[in-house]
Amino acid sequence: MNTHDAILEAKLKVIDDTHRFTDDKSALLIIDMQHGFIDEGAALEVAAARDIIPNLASLIEAFRSRDAPVIFTEFVYAENVPCLRGDPFGIEHLASEGSPGFGSKSSNCLIGHNAGPGAESADTIPALQPRPEELIIRAHTYDKFYGTPLDLALRSQNISHLFMTGITTDVCVNATLIAATQRNYRVTAITDGCASPWPELHEACFKIWQPKFARLKTTADVLGEIN
Repeated sequence: MNTHDAILEAKLKVIDDTHRFTDDKSALLIIDMQHGFIDEGAALEVAAARDIIPNLASLIEAFRSRDAPVIFTEFVYAENVPCLRGDPFGIEHLASEGSPGFGSKSSNCLIGHNAGPGAESADTIPALQPRPEELIIRAHTYDKFYGTPLDLALRSQNISHLFMTGITTDVCVNATLIAATQRNYRVTAITDGCASPWPELHEACFKIWQPKFARLKTTADVLGEIN
């Protein structure tokens, strides 16, 4: 009788073949690589995200070279959408006159009339600057499909293969990846294209995703497929 490891190994070979980069069917998703999470001193700074910027830049260039869609997401909070992602789970996104930091109101990624001049921007960082024609999805939740045109945008272009990167591995990337698989997208998670403040959760996501949700590849692996 086959062991669990043998069954998984056989399954991963099939997944690797069916999830490979395919012209006209593949898109790159850059999740929440924005000032409010990457700038030094930001209330919700993910310092590890700065380490993956070169990998993401290489992937963006490669996808653009094949005319494959590159889609950016940006997490936002607004006082007229008072969801749990602000209070109680994201206190830092609530309006503040100053920038007191993690665990306090900081106007992080807050949009709208109460954002204030000190708000930590929700815009994507310049190092990964979207082109004017590229789609930017602004989402009020961790799952970038929920309440956004992301699914419509992908299906309208006959995209079935998603290559997923960004921050944080255990929160917005995880929520979006699971949502994508439930919509029958073939997802590749780029392991050195994701980051989290908590290394143990970062690695735990890979262990959860691999058997049932996504193919795991490095930036070099994916660039090799594209080229």
